[in-house]
Amino acid sequence: MPATYEEAMRELEQLVVRLESGELPLEQLLAAYQRGAEILQFCRGRLEAVESQIKVLDDGMLKTWTPE
Repeated sequence: MPATYEEAMRELEQLVVRLESGELPLEQLLAAYQRGAEILQFCRGRLEAVESQIKVLDDGMLKTWTPE
């Protein structure tokens, strides 16, 4: 797995370009798709971990951050 979220996103973007090119043989297409699914799962896990840790100061009290 990539070391960081940013590295994962770069790799995912490169995979998407390769997948959309239509030039990959079937076996490589399947492998690229599987790798993309793994990276996507990694990214979602990182985002969920960050969201659970973000706190916002509101009237002197910490509360869990919720997106607007």
